[in-house]
Amino acid sequence: QVQLVESGGGLVQPGGSLRLSCVSSGSSISLNHMGWYRQAPGNEREWVATIIDGGYGNYADSVKGRFTISRDNAKNTVYLQMNSLKPEDTAVYYCRRYGVGVDYWGKGTLVTVSS
Repeated sequence: QVQLVESGGGLVQPGGSLRLSCVSSGSSISLNHMGWYRQAPGNEREWVATIIDGGYGNYADSVKGRFTISRDNAKNTVYLQMNSLKPEDTAVYYCRRYGVGVDYWGKGTLVTVSS
């Protein structure tokens, strides 16, 4: 059974950085797309970034240039490096593993950007 477990969230000041990790149990992630999404209080869940099995990343305009998604297939892990954080980045961040016949979500990790 596949499980996704996110970690690395916490409280950070504006302008600071955090690195989120998402470890997948079960089969290898190497053939799946891996994505990060977030949901702020009172808002719908929104897409943040995706990395395909070839390693190329795509980003929402709101995080482009500040966030970097990466993956380590050997560790079955995807990362989200978040720099220059803003208060509007405050949200629960979710990891997603998906592809043909595959769609799994983690339970999320809370990121709070506040002074």
